Amino acid sequence: MIEATKLRIFGGLALLIMLGACDPSAVDAPETQTGNGLAPPGAPPGSCWGKINTPAVVETVTENILVTPAKTNPDGTIGTLPVYKSENRQQIVTPRQDRWFETPCPPSLTVEFVSSLQRALIARGLYTGPINGSMDQATREAVRRLQVADGLPSDVLSTETARKLGLVSAPRAPAG
Repeated sequence: MIEATKLRIFGGLALLIMLGACDPSAVDAPETQTGNGLAPPGAPPGSCWGKINTPAVVETVTENILVTPAKTNPDGTIGTLPVYKSENRQQIVTPRQDRWFETPCPPSLTVEFVSSLQRALIARGLYTGPINGSMDQATREAVRRLQVADGLPSDVLSTETARKLGLVSAPRAPAG
């Protein structure tokens, strides 16, 4: 009886672990959010997103604050010098920003898709690794190099970059 219970618990845990491995959000980097998770306001259902967090820029400001004003003598000369104290405070120069960008959803990141991505990166001289269909570190670094040139410092492939590489079709303009 006890052995059967242990076996059921162990089997249930194994099933949970296997299901966790099937989580589509686990396919991409932690900064990628799917339509099931976090996304910018107004994002279409089922779309996938990446996010770059830009930290706030903070500077230290030093102010001299008058504690005791100068005292002047009747003849106009300074009798006592003013006394100041220095105060330091932090001031936000640029606030923190979250920059969202659309990404291909993990189900579309097939071996064939990633192989095509690797070939496109090789053609641009950004990737020298094997064409293995794996979104490995070397592929991600090549994606980052390509996207940094376009002002997107992320190793998560954006939909816009995938379009520029000819890997994702552009949406059709509405007929007018």
